[in-house]
Amino acid sequence: MANLRSASYHFLLALQFLVVLQTKVLCYQYKVGDLDAWGIPTSANPQVYTQWSKYHNLKIGDSLLFLYPPSQDSVIQVTEQSYNSCNLKDPILYMNNGNSLFNITTYGEFYFTSGEQGHCEKNQKLHISVLSGNGSAYSPSYGPSALPDISPSYPTVFGTIPQPPSSSTSSSSSSLGVPVFVAAVAGFAVRALVGGIM
Repeated sequence: MANLRSASYHFLLALQFLVVLQTKVLCYQYKVGDLDAWGIPTSANPQVYTQWSKYHNLKIGDSLLFLYPPSQDSVIQVTEQSYNSCNLKDPILYMNNGNSLFNITTYGEFYFTSGEQGHCEKNQKLHISVLSGNGSAYSPSYGPSALPDISPSYPTVFGTIPQPPSSSTSSSSSSLGVPVFVAAVAGFAVRALVGGIM
């Protein structure tokens, strides 16, 4: 009977750990276009990237995965003006390895297009909005003088996990405290019930 109680205690402890872990790990990697790879949209789905961005609620810590044949395409991050005019000159970020990952590290509007001539005009472009907790997105400043020393994105999967801005850590840590506390109380209550039954 002591072995059963010990096994149930370890099981409940592991279950409680998993619940706590789930409340803290909330970042996702999204494949741009879902089932479609990064490429020129087909005539059957010409607005694939416009529709895709409408159905995904992106936040800081998430990442975008662009999959494409590296010999045939690339991805560039551009300004809103370059996005609207399909200007491929002077991109903010250039990725061409076929397995390009863009980590979202700030709130704002982000614009991507193919780096290949003519692809942007055929709607191979993506605009995403990353909203802050209050539902607003500020527009980041673009241009050579506005770029930070450390790029806000990483062209490979070997980048560090971005940390939220210091202004939002106080609000997010207080909101995380409730689920963690509830998980702890639930774990202790179940343990008390199991301990009382056995």
